[in-house]
Amino acid sequence: MDIKDKSLLRSEAYINGEWIKKETTFSVYNPYNHVKIAEVSNCIQVDTESAITAADHAFQIWSNYTANKRSRILRNWYELIIENVTDLAHILTIEQGKPLQEAIGEIKYGASYIEWFAEEAKRVYGDVIPGQSRKNRITVIKQPVGIIGAITPWNFPSAMITRKVGPALAAGCTVIVKPSEYTPLSALALAELSDRAGFPKGVINIVTTKDAAAIGESLTSNSKVKKISFTGSTPVGKIVLKQSADQIKKVTLELGGNAPFIVFADADIDAAVSGCYDSKFRNGGQTCVCTNRIFLHESIHNEFIEKFANKVKSIKTGYGLDKGVEIGPMINENAVIKDINLIKDATNKGAKVIAGGMRKKGLFIEPTILCNIDSNMDIFSSEIFGPIAAIYKFKSESEVIEIANNTKYGLASYFYGRDYKLIWRVAEALEFGMVGINTGLMSTVAAPFGGIKESGFGREGSKYGIDEYLNIKYMCWGDVE
Repeated sequence: MDIKDKSLLRSEAYINGEWIKKETTFSVYNPYNHVKIAEVSNCIQVDTESAITAADHAFQIWSNYTANKRSRILRNWYELIIENVTDLAHILTIEQGKPLQEAIGEIKYGASYIEWFAEEAKRVYGDVIPGQSRKNRITVIKQPVGIIGAITPWNFPSAMITRKVGPALAAGCTVIVKPSEYTPLSALALAELSDRAGFPKGVINIVTTKDAAAIGESLTSNSKVKKISFTGSTPVGKIVLKQSADQIKKVTLELGGNAPFIVFADADIDAAVSGCYDSKFRNGGQTCVCTNRIFLHESIHNEFIEKFANKVKSIKTGYGLDKGVEIGPMINENAVIKDINLIKDATNKGAKVIAGGMRKKGLFIEPTILCNIDSNMDIFSSEIFGPIAAIYKFKSESEVIEIANNTKYGLASYFYGRDYKLIWRVAEALEFGMVGINTGLMSTVAAPFGGIKESGFGREGSKYGIDEYLNIKYMCWGDVE
């Protein structure tokens, strides 16, 4: 493996500042060639309890650090991540599959959350509110929630951790991270760097496991854990929410998506093609904010498809460490089968294949374009999570808004147009937590990331992100004069 700092490639769980080697392990494989990368400690519920105990003890220390002190340690961690960006990206590519340059982009994007919240730690402001009488004074302060359970997915195994852990630590909380069993190595590499950064023992804990359900239940059922932050599928998110309800835990859920991408008649077609390509095929389509349904006005339908097809047919798939590769393998066999079945269902019901449409050797599907899609096909309501572009034709603004909103999901949406009146109307009418206007990429640390409807609730990133990890306390001062 071309990793300069071999100590970043850890296989033990990280609990209370110690590396925990378990007799029972699970295997982590490279999705490109199914070569085993590592045997990782398979934690059980008792290990989770140990992590909770450690985080509880550390909370008494960490929450009492000044904001400046927490900020400095977070900044140390950020700088270490940036110093080791190539090694971290290499680890990410071999366990997740995305091309190396894209992995480097993820590491830098993830690090930006640590940098951002290192600064936000110093900006947790309260209020002084005019009292109801001269005898009273009202003050409001914000305090850390407590222990956070963070359950993260495989598609962004570094950034989804930093996006949760950064604001939690800045607020004064301690964290227990349960990474995906497909991509634990990125989480453990971050833990190694956090150890070097100077965090007290128990502030950051990484519980690796093959039994995600059992560890998740340990986090949701323990009263010492005050908040759960989960990124993953909507069905699992509902389970997490139900399990957390018994103790009325604070919960942030970032779940599935079914993003529309609308191109109106007056749009810049070349820009729309480029934006759609970026949104649809980033990470091989395996992101929750990927374009899922492409709606083209009938007047520009054929022109868009021709230009889009030329771009898609040139995509190079392969091993993420090979030069020029734009799309790596899918994460596992089930993901491939699901998307092949979506293609088969659509074509059996009248969809036309413009590009791709076939499975390739290994965990690959050809980058695919399907047109003549309608709402009777499974692909209309399913989160594709793969390199398949499904295209629809529309006639009017009202028609496309109605169809675009006809989904249980409400995470991301995109559209291209030039008429500023139309832009305002459409942006306000789309029932999604995020709207990309004349852009296919909108994730940034400065903006609040999150959805509505069955895509979840709560926001990550931006000035709003740290509020998810704080309690508001109102103090009423009586008999002041």
